Parts: sequence; structure tokens; C-alpha cells
Amino acid sequence: MISKATIKRIHALEMRKYRKNERLFVAEGPKLVNELYMSMKPVYVAALPEWIASNANLLNNTTYDTLTPDELQKASLLMHPQQVIALFQIPENELNPDLLKDELILMLDGVQDPGNLGTIARVADWFGIRHIICSPDTADIYNPKAVQATMGALARVKFYYTELAMVLSQYSGPIYGTFLDGNNIYKEELSRNGIIVMGNEGKGISQRTREMINRRLLIPNYPEGTLTTESLNVAIATSIVCAEFRRRSQ
Repeated sequence: MISKATIKRIHALEMRKYRKNERLFVAEGPKLVNELYMSMKPVYVAALPEWIASNANLLNNTTYDTLTPDELQKASLLMHPQQVIALFQIPENELNPDLLKDELILMLDGVQDPGNLGTIARVADWFGIRHIICSPDTADIYNPKAVQATMGALARVKFYYTELAMVLSQYSGPIYGTFLDGNNIYKEELSRNGIIVMGNEGKGISQRTREMINRRLLIPNYPEGTLTTESLNVAIATSIVCAEFRRRSQ
């Protein structure tokens, strides 16, 4: 049984200010919750009896409630609830400048859609990119929609929110960005390390960040130069860029 106060608390975490105050985020569904269990322990779990029975070993020293299907429907933030809801502590990730020296890093400049953000985390996870630096105006990765879209990538990919110019001004390596007037990515030399900047869905990379990029890339359409849609979705563009960087490093 779950209390009304607990249901209210779960729903309050849809809002960023409550997530910030409580340092908690919501994850739902067996696959996502079990993936996150690999690297973090939940502070609270609410689930159907079948999930609790098959995951009893995960619940040691964890507060939990056993739910009826009707209670799950009321507590869930999803249209179609999936057996389990868990509250996890938001990690305190501190950006170490030494991380930037030898790794390929993603940097997001004003990405607004939580679904895009979560998908980018999933792409980063697939291609072995472990750090994503976000501008303060980028969507919150702990937004429930973003968390669901990560499909558990938050267990392995760390997010940092900071002023991008401050990071870039202290970085001496290659800084890549995608532009409509950039150089064809398939013809450019790409490094194993560096920062890849992806911009806002509508406006692209901000002017201040743009001025600090020293490697301008273009994802060409096909056939190149023909009339097609104006641009790619930022999550799709990120996956294409990351795939090409990793292909070259093999």
C-alpha cells in the first residue's frame, strides 16, 4: 500500500525545482530501474508484487511499498505504467579538467527537448562516451521524460551542467561543431579525443560557443547538394557524428 503523500511526492518530482530541492529523480519500468541498480541504489521503490518477488535481493535496506495495479496507475508518471517506480539520488558530478585531455566528450549547447537529451545519453552510452557537458539552459537530464529515454544510460554516462565558455577557454584540444557551412565530416581528419558540440534544436550552436570551435563539420545530405529537409534532429545528428568518430578510431 502506498500513501497519498508518497504519490504526491513522486508527482512533485516532475518539476525541476522539486528535483533540485530533494536531489531525487524518478525512474520507471523493470529494464530502466534494473539498469540503474548497477551503479546506484534507490532510496525508495514502489512496485507490483511480481516485480518485488523476482527482485527481492535488490531491496535490502531499501524502503519499498507493494502496489496494486490501481495504485501503480495513480502513482506512475507514465501513460502505461510498468510494474515498478523507483526514486534515485541525483549524483553530485564534479567536472575534472583532466578528464578532457584523453577522451571524446559531448557538449550540449541549449538542447531543449528532454526526449532528445535522453536519446543523446543513450547514443553516448552506445559509443562509449562517458561524459556529457551541458550548458545551464540545456534541459534537465533528470526530467522523467529524459530519464525514460536514456534506457538506463545514466548508469554509465555522467552529466555536468556548467558555463561552456569557461570549459572551452581552458581546453587546448580539438573542438568540433556541426554547421551547415562546415567541412564534410567524411572527408575531414577526426581525432580520438576532443569535444563535440551539438546545438539547440532550432537555433543551433550559440554565437559565443561558435566562436570557440576550431573544427567545423558538416553532415552532408545525399546526394550531396540536392534539395532535402533543412536539417537533422539533434539526437540523430549526434548519433551520426559519434558513429563516424568511433569508426575512424578502430
